[in-house]
Amino acid sequence: MRVLIAGCGWLGCAIGAALARAGHRVVGARRDLAAGETMESMGIQPWPVDLMRLETLGKPFDAIVACQSADQRTPRAYRQAYVELNEHLLRLADAEGVSRFIYTGSTGVLSYDDGRDVDETTSPRSVDERGALLVEAESMVLAAGRGKLQTSLVRLSGLYGPGRHGTVQRVRDGRLALGPGDERTMNWCHRDDAVRMVIQMLDRGRGGAIYHASDAHPTSRRDVVNWIAHRLGIEPRRNDEDPGEGRASHRRVLADRSREELGVELVHADFRHGLDAGWEEIRSNVDR
Repeated sequence: MRVLIAGCGWLGCAIGAALARAGHRVVGARRDLAAGETMESMGIQPWPVDLMRLETLGKPFDAIVACQSADQRTPRAYRQAYVELNEHLLRLADAEGVSRFIYTGSTGVLSYDDGRDVDETTSPRSVDERGALLVEAESMVLAAGRGKLQTSLVRLSGLYGPGRHGTVQRVRDGRLALGPGDERTMNWCHRDDAVRMVIQMLDRGRGGAIYHASDAHPTSRRDVVNWIAHRLGIEPRRNDEDPGEGRASHRRVLADRSREELGVELVHADFRHGLDAGWEEIRSNVDR
């Protein structure tokens, strides 16, 4: 299978490397060649290109995995990355005989704040313009599946893994602390498990399907802060300022149905296991 990774960054490179190890031909598209040598070492053919300017894919691809991310957290940047670029890629995919299009989206489209369980069938809910654009992108991707082209998407929970230690750093410096709202749920997905989901979607995913990539144990912010602080050997900070309602979602993202359908077994069942697996790297990179 020949696969185009559109947006070959932190997640895209990991997906591409896994596909290359499995014997697939992988092309990784990004705007610059800064990581070209690294990509080649992973078995990914680098393609420095502005995808929005493409008039043709130039080569036959069996599948496209859209992993692009917005370069800013503004509505305009979200529209460009998730709506306009997906629309452009889908048009090219349909015109050039691509069989599969997978969009790596976000559980951010499920902005519920009452602690409910949300699964693959839960109706999206957005609370701001960026969230509405993510919902629009999902609808567009699913509606584009027709004829030979099968489209599907995976909603990713909070990604972490090698090189991404932001939550640990936030606990270390007190930006993530105990206090009002610490009963709210945090949902996690290790990059290794996100990669496994996408690989299985390419192999056996259904056209028009929505999948979730999230671990098996959504956890309260309180438990996350306490566990990480203990692991760091520090006292957890406390911030008694009320962050106000609506500052963060509060829902339990379920992914059991997705894992069962795709035959995915989690490498890291919860955030503790995932952080423990990379703790040596984390301690060497997180400020003491």
